[in-house]
Amino acid sequence: MPAGGAAAPAPTDTRVRRRGPSALLGGTFAPRRGKRRGDGGRTLGAPRPGAASARGPEQRRARPGAPHLKDGRPQSGGLPLARVTGRKCRRCPRGRVVAHAPPPEARPRGWRRPVGCWRGPGRGPGGRRRCGSASGGRCCTALPAEPPGSEAPTSFVPDEYWQSLEVAHRMVFNYGYLTWEWANGLRGYSYPLIFASIYKALQLLAKDDVQLLIWVPRLAQAVLAAFADVKLYSLVRHLENAETAKCVYFCQLCSWFTWYSCTRTLTNTMETLLTIFALSYYPIKGSKMGNSCKYLALIALAIVIRPTAVIPWIPLVFSHFLQEQRKADLILHNCIPVGLVTVGTSLIIDRVFFGEWVLVQLNFLKFNVLQNLGTFYGSHPWHWYFTQGLPVILGTHLPFFIHGCVLAPKRYRIFLMAVIWTVLVYSTLSHKEFRFIYPVLPFCMVFCGYSLKHLKAWKKSAASFLLLSNLVPALYTGLIHQRGSLDVMSHIQQLCNNSYQSQAFVFIMMPCHSTPFYSHVHCPLKMRFLQCPPDLTGNESYIDEADVFYSNPLGWLNKEFYNDTLLPSDLIFFSVLEQEISSFLALRGYEKTATVFHTHVPQGRVGSHIYVYRKKTEMNHT
Repeated sequence: MPAGGAAAPAPTDTRVRRRGPSALLGGTFAPRRGKRRGDGGRTLGAPRPGAASARGPEQRRARPGAPHLKDGRPQSGGLPLARVTGRKCRRCPRGRVVAHAPPPEARPRGWRRPVGCWRGPGRGPGGRRRCGSASGGRCCTALPAEPPGSEAPTSFVPDEYWQSLEVAHRMVFNYGYLTWEWANGLRGYSYPLIFASIYKALQLLAKDDVQLLIWVPRLAQAVLAAFADVKLYSLVRHLENAETAKCVYFCQLCSWFTWYSCTRTLTNTMETLLTIFALSYYPIKGSKMGNSCKYLALIALAIVIRPTAVIPWIPLVFSHFLQEQRKADLILHNCIPVGLVTVGTSLIIDRVFFGEWVLVQLNFLKFNVLQNLGTFYGSHPWHWYFTQGLPVILGTHLPFFIHGCVLAPKRYRIFLMAVIWTVLVYSTLSHKEFRFIYPVLPFCMVFCGYSLKHLKAWKKSAASFLLLSNLVPALYTGLIHQRGSLDVMSHIQQLCNNSYQSQAFVFIMMPCHSTPFYSHVHCPLKMRFLQCPPDLTGNESYIDEADVFYSNPLGWLNKEFYNDTLLPSDLIFFSVLEQEISSFLALRGYEKTATVFHTHVPQGRVGSHIYVYRKKTEMNHT
């Protein structure tokens, strides 16, 4: 650069820039040898006869002082860092400008490719130019990135660990805790087998680090959730049009409960994803994508994983049966073969791991539906799903859902019927949870998107409202609320690296299953937690261990650990318990070593923080 600070003039480029599919990025380049179809054998990169004089100003040369891009900002100096043209990427629907990157030898130190659409050097299918983006050469409308909080650093319900990851850890590494459901054949091994396969692959690759064991299953669940979202978009686009599909897709991605739940290793999450996949093949009126065998197979798989998945599909399958002209073929060639294969596969898998023939789907329905023993874990009034459950998981989508139900075409009434039927059936059961009706949320999003599409002048305002109103609860519940249950596991993991690991004994004095277990520790530490299995014998005076403990914590501890040799090395409990057992902690020589935030809304036995106490004698060994 001259002393005056002015940019040095760029050398004159007498060659015409190529427009071929493999146009290089920026600057002046030597022509690539080869022939192009339709050019009469002309060398690739050579100008057409008379092209130089005809195009003239279109030969965009690098000019002194021309604006160049570096990370989207102007870059001083006349180096040909990037040229910006007004043409659109052929494959990019957003119509952004095309930023041409300079060759490697012309890039200054610290240069990075501009963010946005850029013309990549490769070709797509069929030799067509590929639209590049920050995603590495894929089109701008690639799979959706998971929203903030999708990494699920917070805890929702114990089943996301105890009925999937903990079981998978025991299947592969031969240690882990199986809850009472597995002893009574209420759960099947088909779903944990998915994560056991991931764990086994990591073990064979010698990559079975505890962090990978925690995050890889979540990543796998996130990828499935992304594909399910795309499937929902494709379905609506096929049934309606691209505009309606975008609105439904937007509503699905904005849903705070979807953000909160879609990447968790819950059977309810997998049930919901399989419901979306099955819905994309359901032969609804006007659809040409219907495939009876595929959607019935996906339903059967969902039922194997969670038997209650049959509930939302009862009206849909019944409607299909009534509309089907060849009813006998549907039953004989689709329903029966699919049912036999899936149930048979489930029986074989459970036979291998249980060691005996067990039909877990029947046991599950008998316990939760026929005997209604789920009330042991709490009960709610019959109207809870209508007054709290569905309004909460819909959030600010609720008015759009109601509006969409009024506007939607007649053929979508079967979706509304599935929602109402599912909520009604679950309302007959005393034990209720938000996650139980999660599978109907995609049906609701179809109506929400239809409403948003017909708002016309208010569409942008409504979309902004949906995004902002769902962003706050999604971020709070996904990043802050009830995060202590996972954060405290890092303190337990540290014990695996200490020299006295064999003498360590961790006692989690919290409501049962408040934290994960060996799947988040991955070393055979001696650990214990308060038990709370239900009574299956009909004893009305039965009280579980957790209730006995919380009725008199100090007395229970003195009775349970009457000898100092029986004392745990580490105690973990909620802050609400500290004052009540303070005398025991002081007398037995425990000292607080960590305080972990858990929630801003403590209630009952759950405190705002989790405390970690360790015996002083144990700390001296560290």
